[in-house]
Amino acid sequence: RYEQLDELRQDILKLNEKFNRLERVKYPGNSFVIISGVAPISTIEELNSAIDNANLARKSVKNSLKAACIIFDEELKMTLLKEAEITNDMEQALKNKEFVVYYQPKYKINTNQLVGAEALVRWRRNGNLISPVEFIPIFEKNGFIVNVDFYVYEEVCKMLHNRLKKRLPVIPISINVSRVHLNDEDFVNRFETLVDSYKIPHEYLELELTETVLLDNTLVAIDIMQQFRKKGFSVSIDDFGSGYSSLNLLKDINTDILKIDKEFFSQGEMKREEKIIVSSIINMAKQLNMKVVSEGVKTKKQFEFLRSIGCDMAQGYLFSMPIPVTEFEAMI
Repeated sequence: RYEQLDELRQDILKLNEKFNRLERVKYPGNSFVIISGVAPISTIEELNSAIDNANLARKSVKNSLKAACIIFDEELKMTLLKEAEITNDMEQALKNKEFVVYYQPKYKINTNQLVGAEALVRWRRNGNLISPVEFIPIFEKNGFIVNVDFYVYEEVCKMLHNRLKKRLPVIPISINVSRVHLNDEDFVNRFETLVDSYKIPHEYLELELTETVLLDNTLVAIDIMQQFRKKGFSVSIDDFGSGYSSLNLLKDINTDILKIDKEFFSQGEMKREEKIIVSSIINMAKQLNMKVVSEGVKTKKQFEFLRSIGCDMAQGYLFSMPIPVTEFEAMI
């Protein structure tokens, strides 16, 4: 009976709110979230496939914390097909070592000295590099990110071990920690065991947790960060400033490094408001004895501004894009 999809969505939201009101009266503090999938149908013969498609649409956001009405359309169909293809290939891809580690250098701003790098995963599939944007969210959803992350961790350890063994210069490498690891009570010990098996001094590894991950499960994240710091690893908050609760994090979390979100530098020429915010973050971090890395730096003007306000380090296309390990080692 719906002529417009917006009408259907509004009715779903009204139904959700009605359930919530009833539930709050019976059980204060409880609430329902209704996730609905909708698929078009033109003939009765299409009913079974429409039900399946509607269910696929619903499952695509089944972990949502908000009411939603998802329409199964051609765009969603292609997205789900691509997700299924990636899921089907991921195990074999890991066995075939199709995942490769790229390194994006970090530079000390006041000396232009190479002082570190961030390890980033890429998928070399059928001769092409797949951006992590395409597969990381899928891996986080199905849990395979744990396998990929530990593959990256081990590749980084191998690189550091080989350089140390050959008495070559070594600089700290930062690695990303997925939200999925927060559910594993043994994560810290498992990571330390891996690092120690390659005889890597802990100060050469920095663990990055994004601001979003910290906000999702703050108490667990704080505990994990404290455990890592006690064991001699550095920890950093990535994408700082991307959310609305950034300042609340700082009063509860002791961290070594803040990484300012690259969105502050995405437009090239920084706005006055952006400069004020970035300056304030750096000043605040200094008072809290934290170092600051600005990521996504693209222009000399941005670099000069960061130097003028005392930012410690920077990474971005102005210096180098993420590069293969051979190129990175040649830079050290």
